Formats: sequence, structure tokens, C-alpha cells
Amino acid sequence: MGRRSSQKKNAAMLDTDDTDSVASLSVVDYTGLSTAEEVHFDRDTFLDQCLDALYEKRGSTREKALASIVESFNSNLQHEFAEKKFATLLHQCISSIKRGSAKEITLAAHVIGLLALTTGPGDKSQEILEESISPISEALKSRSETSKMSSLLECLAVITFVGAEEPEQTEKSMHIMWQVAHPKLGPNVTAGKPSPAMITSVVSAWSFLLTTVDGWTLNRKSWKESISFFSILLEKDNRSLRIASGEALALIFEIGSLEKFSSETKESRGSFNTEADKSRELVHIQGLRGKVLNQVEKLSAEAGGKGSAKKDLNSQRNTFRDILEFLDDGYSPETSMKVGGQYLRTTSWAQLIQLNFLKHFLGGGFVKHMQENVFLHDVFGFNPKKKFLSGVEHQLSACEKRLYKSPNSCLNKARTQLLNKQRMVSQDKNIGHYAVSFDNEMA
Repeated sequence: MGRRSSQKKNAAMLDTDDTDSVASLSVVDYTGLSTAEEVHFDRDTFLDQCLDALYEKRGSTREKALASIVESFNSNLQHEFAEKKFATLLHQCISSIKRGSAKEITLAAHVIGLLALTTGPGDKSQEILEESISPISEALKSRSETSKMSSLLECLAVITFVGAEEPEQTEKSMHIMWQVAHPKLGPNVTAGKPSPAMITSVVSAWSFLLTTVDGWTLNRKSWKESISFFSILLEKDNRSLRIASGEALALIFEIGSLEKFSSETKESRGSFNTEADKSRELVHIQGLRGKVLNQVEKLSAEAGGKGSAKKDLNSQRNTFRDILEFLDDGYSPETSMKVGGQYLRTTSWAQLIQLNFLKHFLGGGFVKHMQENVFLHDVFGFNPKKKFLSGVEHQLSACEKRLYKSPNSCLNKARTQLLNKQRMVSQDKNIGHYAVSFDNEMA
């Protein structure tokens, strides 16, 4: 009774008009503790109180509780809490997505994504994906505030990245994202034009999931105009949109199977039964590649216009120089960053896109997760030092050990992308490098 009474008291205290929020309480009562006191602090009790607050009627109380949960999941990997309370937390967050304000939906979507990254591959992440995909899809149809839409797209990308077991599951999520940029209209339905920021979020989330799919398993009818679509986006005024589209195109060329992403398909002409058909398809793809190469070259050397932010311009130039080198010579950019004294390296567009997406999603929690989240170690092949920021040697929990041994990790997904890259680079630089393997397709 004592513990429950304490929780009710805390929820009641939070459900006030005072300016002190749950989030601010977490800062004062949690991060303000000394190291010795923090060891004895019952983090689960605090998270239980936040979870109780999600049942409150007042939306502002739920928002504050969700903000504190985000902070807690970022500052520490909450494996034990996720193990015990994951279903309750998931369903309360789904309830927030269905009924909450834009701010509450944004926070709830972020919590669901963090929950999936914390639990890692397995039954729980599959359940998160299965339970969340429908309400997220419905919420995306509202096409309202960009921040809310972006958070929902990021959440869908993360829970699919962790929880999808089959390519069809990943493609389903990619379709939901695609419809935000290409809304399907009924006879008496109109849809507002998506903003550049919203399309940028779609392209980033879609590309993130594409990194996990073998090109040969994709449905060619679904993505047959992707290259042309991203080529059009390269002409837009929004610099972030151009960069995201350029990276998506680089990833498509890295994966190969280019006929899956071009508009010239055998459905449009019948079939590929003759050498002439194959030759015509190759010419079409080479034409698309030539157009993209032209655009990339211009963007890599674009001069700054009036009011152009120098940092953004340099970011665009650097990105498109990397893309140009890749299209010309087949070399993907190699990057490295230090995390807790160890270098985290990427050697392909797929890895770079995954890293940038997860850095953006985790924000201030990125370093902590990269140091202690064995799922992310698996994804990036990262081996951190055994001693973490606290100076105490890390002991794997039972949950973490299961994650480490899980046969359902993303390691195979990353390997697939690396093999695709190696296969592409080993082909002839000019034609064979981008040729379509029609024999494999027809086999």
C-alpha cells in the first residue's frame, strides 16, 4: 500500500498547473544527486510514477511524464524496466498517439522508438511493431504539424528496423511512409501538398529502412519510379531535402537491382524475353544515371546565393562530392567518430545512413546507447571499451545477454548491404558496374 500510495501522491502532485514538470523533477531529483546517492536511487520507482501519470486525464500531465521517460531512456538503458513493464508502457503510448495533442503524440512516438531500441530484436520488438503500425499509419493520415509527422515517421522506421523479421514487413512500413509524400486520393478527397520538411522526413526514414533490404527481394512494381522521383527532388530549393534525396540515390546505386527503382518495367512493355528488351532497359537505366550524375556534379560545386547559410552549403557540397566520387569510381565515403575512446567506423552508404539516422533519433542519448546497447554494437560491428563513463566495469544483464545471442539481430542486414557494395564495386566501372542482372531476375 505504501508504494502505491506514494505513486498516487506523485501523480496528483504532477497533475497541477504548477510550472514544475515531471521532466524538471527528473532533472532536480535525479541528475542533481551525487554519484553515491545516485547508485541508491530507485530509478524503477521513478519510472513507475511516470507510467502512472500516463493514466491521468490532463494531457499536460501525460506530456510531462512522457518527457521524463524519454530523458530516463536516454540517460540510462532501462532494460529491467522495459522487461517488466514494456506492454503497459507500449499500450499507454499507443493510447497517447490515438487521443493526444501533437506534442503528446510526438513524445509518445519517441518513447515507443526508444522502447524498441532498448528491448532489441525478438518477441517484444515484434509485438511493438505489430501493435503500433496501425495507429501510427492512421496518425500519419492527419498530415498536420511537421514535428508530429516527423516523430511518427522516425518511430515507424526504428520499430521496423528492430522488429521486422521479413522483407514484406519492412516494405509495408516503407509503403506507409511513401504515401505521406504521395497521398492516394479518393474521388472526393483532397490532400494538402506535403511540405519540404515533411518530404525530407519521409525520404530519410524510407532510406533508413532500405538499408536493411536486399534489393532482389523488393517488389519492382512498388518502387519503379523512385530514381525519377528523387531526381526531381534534387531540383528543389530546400537544401536538406536535396541532401536526403542525394543520399537515397547513392544508396539505391549501392544496392544495385536498379530495374526495381526505374520507371521502365516489364509490366509497361510486356516482358524481357529478348536481348533487345534487356538492352533497352540498360540504356534507360544508363540515361537515368547520366541525368543524376549531371545533377550531382552541379550540386557538389554550387555557389552560395544570397542568404545562403555557409554551414548548410558546405554540408551540401561535401555530401554531393562524396556522391559524385561514388558514382564515378564506386568508392563509398569512409567515416569514423570516437565513442567512449573507441572508433566507430562506416564504410558504405548504408552504414552511414543508419548511423546518421540513429544519431538524430537518439540525440543526447546516442553515446550512452552506443556504449551499452549490444543491439547497436551488432548493427555497426562496434566493440566499445568494457569500462564506461561511470568507471565501473559493465556487467551484462540477462536481457542484454539474450540480445547479444539473438539470431534475429540486424547483423545479417548489415552484411547484406556490405556484400551488395562489394559486388557492385567488383563489376566493370562503366557499364557492368551499373548493369542489371537480367539472368538472375529471369531465373
